[in-house]
Amino acid sequence: MTYKMIVLDIDDTLLTDEKVISERTKDSLLKAQELGVKVVLASGRPTYGMHNLAEELLLQEYGSYVLSFNGGIITDYKTKENVYECTLTKEQAHELYELSKKHNVFVHTYVGDEIITEKGNPFTDIEGDLTGMDIKEVPSFVEHIQNDVVKLLMLEAPEKLEIVEQTLQKELEGKISVMRSKPFFLELTNFEVDKGKSLNHLIQILGIKQDEVIAIGDGYNDLPMIKFAGLGVAMGNAADDIKSQADYITDTNNNDGVAKVVEKFILNAY
Repeated sequence: MTYKMIVLDIDDTLLTDEKVISERTKDSLLKAQELGVKVVLASGRPTYGMHNLAEELLLQEYGSYVLSFNGGIITDYKTKENVYECTLTKEQAHELYELSKKHNVFVHTYVGDEIITEKGNPFTDIEGDLTGMDIKEVPSFVEHIQNDVVKLLMLEAPEKLEIVEQTLQKELEGKISVMRSKPFFLELTNFEVDKGKSLNHLIQILGIKQDEVIAIGDGYNDLPMIKFAGLGVAMGNAADDIKSQADYITDTNNNDGVAKVVEKFILNAY
């Protein structure tokens, strides 16, 4: 099989625990792009929080793409134009804010290049560190959010957030997508948004077949794209139930797991 696209989660997949791309991984992805393979970054991160990595991998030079907000936005990184957007209405955002108060968890969203929250908390600080975005505390979340947003995050300690996740998945079934990207991050997006559905939109645009795609990830929000791709790959550091649904299991993020997939299935195939 000749693969034409490789789709990568960022945190705990592309990046090591030190939050960098290893030289071996970077070299393999640049070589893949030289062969005409599209390298796509697919993350729950906002678009702004993916710029540095996209530029480090020269996505703009090779005409590759970024799937941000868990697939809520697809950006052509050469033109910087969004080729797909799927958002929450401000009314939905306000409803989800009220649910966050009901369940006593923190909540934030994104406006421009800022993270918007009513109350600072250690979990939003983590998001700020990951994305490089400024955090803006506002007196009233509802009054501040007067336009559509791509997603909200509810945040709390993992043991509490797991219960909230199960409750909201039942309560919002068929209306809002509810999925944890990290133990303390609960992502809430338009029901039509997940990495698999957005990837399907992208390959239709590019004329690439489903079985010509490799997708690599470690988290539960990666499962839709892992299951969608022709070759779905779980990182060695992924949970066992994610590994069980993948076609192939690679090494960990600290041991060049991504590079080993690229070398085995792309570079050695040419």
